Amino acid sequence: MSTPASGRSKWLPMPFVALGVSMIIVDATIVNVAVPTIIKDLHVSANTSEWFNSIYSLVFASLLISLGHLGDVWGRRRLFALGTVVFVAASMLAALAPSGGALIVARLLQGIGGAMILPATLSTVNATYVGQDRAIAFAIWGSTIGGMAAVGPLLGGWLTTDLSWRWAFFINIPIGLIVLLGIARFVPETKDPTVRRGMDWWGNVAIIVGFSTLVFGLIEGEHYGWWAQVTPFSVGTLHWPVSWPSPALVAFVVAALALLSFVALERQRSAAGRVVLVDLGLFGIRSFSAGNVAVTVVSFGEFGMLFVLPLFIQGVLGFSALDTGWLFLSMAVGTFVIGGATPQLAKAMGARGVARLGLGLEVLGIAGLGLLLSPTVATAALAGCLFVYGLGVGMATAQLTGVILVDVPVEVSGQASGIQSTARQVGSALGVAVLGTILLTQLGGRTASALAGIPGLPVSAQEQITHVVRSSGGSAISSLGTMPHGTAVVAAASQAAADAASIVALSAAGFILVGLLATMALPRTTATRSTTG
Repeated sequence: MSTPASGRSKWLPMPFVALGVSMIIVDATIVNVAVPTIIKDLHVSANTSEWFNSIYSLVFASLLISLGHLGDVWGRRRLFALGTVVFVAASMLAALAPSGGALIVARLLQGIGGAMILPATLSTVNATYVGQDRAIAFAIWGSTIGGMAAVGPLLGGWLTTDLSWRWAFFINIPIGLIVLLGIARFVPETKDPTVRRGMDWWGNVAIIVGFSTLVFGLIEGEHYGWWAQVTPFSVGTLHWPVSWPSPALVAFVVAALALLSFVALERQRSAAGRVVLVDLGLFGIRSFSAGNVAVTVVSFGEFGMLFVLPLFIQGVLGFSALDTGWLFLSMAVGTFVIGGATPQLAKAMGARGVARLGLGLEVLGIAGLGLLLSPTVATAALAGCLFVYGLGVGMATAQLTGVILVDVPVEVSGQASGIQSTARQVGSALGVAVLGTILLTQLGGRTASALAGIPGLPVSAQEQITHVVRSSGGSAISSLGTMPHGTAVVAAASQAAADAASIVALSAAGFILVGLLATMALPRTTATRSTTG
């Protein structure tokens, strides 16, 4: 059972809740700035590097719901502590990874730990605080997500430049130990003994298969072919027959069947009175359903853009990882500047109004990037757009979180928080997959066209350069200057990368705009109540 916190000591758990959330959110973005360096160090392709982020988000999305329910039954503090241990151990494996494959496995394990931490922290906040305190706690929790997502690139840039990209993972070890000490001393145990025990194993299998095959198809479709197989596919000694359709197409079919089966299974189990992974009845709460749609689409644009932008900044503009991190600091500044004013804005405008204004600023900031990106774009212009975007993140993240959960009964807060966090992570994984694919497709096509206009450059050289630029996501452009026609090649490839990044940015802005439109379905009364608890 949960007991509302009271007295001066009631806020003691929040620094450690926020630090735990910071650890897993920073790791979702800290890798972005390090990706160009990891590509070179581990000799992997940009296509493979998409998995560094996507596998983390994918495992998050697949396990959040079931682990949120586990926290309700077993204890949210226990789950928080166990997740921290798993996350720290996986971080050690990631820091020591000798290959791209090993890093992907370590990121998968990090996702498992993160999937324990996130719903445990959010449902702890929801069960521990009430009224205005809950609104403040939600604002702290949500602002931590937005702010740490922005700080991650600076931290990653500093560690990558001055130490090694591996320290982007080593740093989690001391942080995790501090979190564990705080959990043991200050975080209260909350659970609900009235929640039915048991696990929906087949539901878990269906949702994991559905999400994983969907992301596989989105990431690998451009490589293996969307319909017919254009590149041989094999796993170990097993080879995909050339006469068969593309494995990406098959993955999409499997994803559709798995997700449809999941919905049918949950309805059947609910009707029979059995434990379900997702209570579909929660989507009858208007604020919960509309808010989750908005969060999914917004995360799609946000995290996809944060994956793509560092590749352009380092590959075309020649920034170091640290310089890239400093540039992204303008986004963090925007998030933190507005964080303190958000509760007052919510009182004046309502949570729904603040969320809409924040999303509008996000669209404005990213669309501005899309219009300004070029090989000669001014750093100040990029910083200004990222600052505006950061303002929007700081306003929208906390308010959307509060709106989604405000009408959800506390006894199912673990599952509800798992669903809203799943929506966020599904959007993140899909955003990296889709916008990453758009980048690589545009980069390959535009580089080939640009190189064809260079007099005297052999066709074989054009094809080789196009492959290098595309496979590196543009991060190898600066190394092309030493080859014959080097100056012209770098100029052509840089312009192609700028054009490709612009298209990605405008696409991301479009997705966030769709999320903004989805908030039109948020009820006014609920939005207002979310600011007061």
